[in-house]
This record gives sequence, C-alpha cells and structure tokens, in this order.
Amino acid sequence: MIKTTKTSSVPSIKPHTQILPPKGWGEFPLRELWEYRELLWFLTIRDIKARYRQMALGPLWVLLNPVVHMIVFSLIFGGLAQLPSDGLPYPLFTYTALLPWNYFLGTTNGSVGSLVHHLGLISKVYFPRLIIPISALFGGLIDLMIAFLVLIAMMIYYGVMPSWNLWVLPFYVLFASATALSISLWCAAIVVRFRDIQDIITYGLSILMYATPVAYSASLVPERWLWLYQLNPMYWVIEGWRWGLLGSGQPPQPFMLVSVAMVIILLISGIWIFHREERTIVDWL
Repeated sequence: MIKTTKTSSVPSIKPHTQILPPKGWGEFPLRELWEYRELLWFLTIRDIKARYRQMALGPLWVLLNPVVHMIVFSLIFGGLAQLPSDGLPYPLFTYTALLPWNYFLGTTNGSVGSLVHHLGLISKVYFPRLIIPISALFGGLIDLMIAFLVLIAMMIYYGVMPSWNLWVLPFYVLFASATALSISLWCAAIVVRFRDIQDIITYGLSILMYATPVAYSASLVPERWLWLYQLNPMYWVIEGWRWGLLGSGQPPQPFMLVSVAMVIILLISGIWIFHREERTIVDWL
C-alpha cells in the first residue's frame, strides 16, 4: 500500500511517499491489480522468455513435454497393459488429458516458488505481490494454447471430430486455473519460510497424477470408491476435456459442485492467507 503525505505545510518541502504493509481484509488491492496490469503482462512475457532461454529447442519444449509423455503412456499403458481408452485411439485419449494436467502441474509448481524466484524485484519495488503467482497462470495458458495445436492435428489425423460439447472447455480451463491458484497461494507463503515445502509439493503433485484419469480411463475405478475419486477437482477437468473434445469422459454432474465448492473455499482462504503473509514476505526472503 502506497501512502503519500506532506511533512509540512511549507510549499518548498516536497511530499514523501511511504510504502506501508496492508492492513485487514478490507484493503485487499483489487484496484491495484488492475492498475498494475502492464506489470502483470511484463512478468508473464519475461518468465516465458527466461524459461526457454539458452535452450537448444527453446519453445519446442512446450510441445515435446506432452508428446513424450503421450508416447511413453501409449507404449506402457496402452500397449503393454492394454488399458481401455473408451473406444478412442490411445495416443489421442491420453494426450487430451495431458494438456490440462500439464497446465495445472506447471502453473502450480511455477506459482509456489514464484515469490522466492522474484526476490530481487520484491525487495526493491512495491507492487501487489499477488501479481507474481497470477503471472505464472498466464504463462501456462500461452503454453497450453501452443500445445493445443498438436491436439488439433492429432484429431485430424485420427479422423475424430470435436464434440458439440466443446463450449465447456473455457469453464474447465478456468476451473483448473482456480485449483492451481488456490494451492499456490496457500503454499507460496509457506515456501517463503520453509523452502523444502516446494519439493514436497512437486512430489505430491507427481503422485496425484496417478490418482487422476490421465493415463487410464475412469471406468477402471471401482464404483464404491468413485465418489472419493471424484473429490479430486482435476478429475472433473480431465473428464470434462475428454467429454468436450472427444465425446467420451464424464459430463458435468451435480456431485461436481462439491469439488467446485472446495476450490472456492481454498481460493478465498488462500487469498486471505497470502494477503496476510504479504506484510512480512520481504523480511523472510
């Protein structure tokens, strides 16, 4: 929060600017987020450039990451294990799921450690710190759109036409973004104090992938455990992508509202925690 005051009524004395820590929930800088929108775009572009700088393949890693995983999953789960793919070509089946999952995984990992990575900027310049984890989401969206081009080519190759349910994709992208941001806001403030928490989050998300129908069909889950399985928000995102693009997967259902409510609660509380810890972030860094 920036506060400008005058030290005296004498005209010759210039006012000075104070940078004060935010106080209370009521002063959450929503207006400041809009005022600093250019900084948000700058950080997004800078992070994308820094991610692929001094790499031989550069942005091609955006495409290689899901493609390599698709090939490995196709050989192991689709070839050796012969797992069902809802009547679809297994490479297309798993690549459709890998896109939203990689977006969620990449943005969460990037946002969790974002405050530590931007130490130099945070300690010198004032701006709403919430911009930093949000910039990771925008960077992930750009990667998602690039990787989506491969999915279009695969659908043309296999002769699979998009389902009429395509209109639900923006909602599921928003749902994945909210899920990633809610986890990031909770963890980013903790990582500032305990750096090894970021490694725990990375390992935990890697394990979570196998509790999400990325490499296999959700039809393999026993019926009595399906309700517990569906508490995972990314279950609905993955199934929603398959339903919206390929006509398979799980359409939106009333039980999905439980996961939506969980994410909303985590997001609101995460914003509150992040806003509270924002007062002492520089001291811990």
